[in-house]
Amino acid sequence: MSQSVVPVVESKQIDTSPTLTFEEYRFYQTDSDLQYELYKGKLISMPTATVLHIKICEYLVYKLQRYLAENNLDLVAKTGLGVRTEEDTSRIPDVVVCTQSLLEQAGARPGSGILDFEEKPLLVIEVVSQNRRADYVIKRAEYELANVPEYIIVDPTPNKELVRLLAFPEGEDIYTQTDFRAEQQMVSVVFPNLTLSVNEILSPPLVEGLIKAEQARFQELEQQAAVERQRAERLAAKLRELGVDPDRI
Repeated sequence: MSQSVVPVVESKQIDTSPTLTFEEYRFYQTDSDLQYELYKGKLISMPTATVLHIKICEYLVYKLQRYLAENNLDLVAKTGLGVRTEEDTSRIPDVVVCTQSLLEQAGARPGSGILDFEEKPLLVIEVVSQNRRADYVIKRAEYELANVPEYIIVDPTPNKELVRLLAFPEGEDIYTQTDFRAEQQMVSVVFPNLTLSVNEILSPPLVEGLIKAEQARFQELEQQAAVERQRAERLAAKLRELGVDPDRI
């Protein structure tokens, strides 16, 4: 008895998504609320952020902005700013630090806000979400080849928590890797006076609470200054009663 043979055909998934140039990507619009990065001409959707992801990004921007202001640096720390890494590849790091002039330069161009090849950020930060390989391997290679001075990976994944810092040692063109874990202080290479608690980075307090505490400390200092002024005024008045000019003491 003859047996029919049914051929088995392996179906291959065909990528039908559009291929875009970098210039087309800068003007790309969609009805979706999703953000897209460009990777070798293909649009890569970015997953919706978790609450922890949002808190980490807000905390890092808060800390960086205050550090830059306190040190009177003409730099900015921003979210949502793109960084072009290859001919038809452009990333949207979670946090970018660059000069004010580069931000204004990117803002003066039509289309999306993206730093082009010659507009190097000083620091980029990625918070690991679903695609760990993208942050640890693919983006690392891109930022390194694009000569981004410092790339920080924040990984809050349970049982894998760490903050990885990648930077160029003086005179070198290959990233050196330093891992910081719980109970340690992360020390930046580009900003050596910037130290951040790894525990706070991975499990950050709400920025709103930090701002309230900051305002409370400012009000307390104002009250202390007011008390000191009143004390000085009373002393001056007493000296005048005794015939002593406090301004000549």
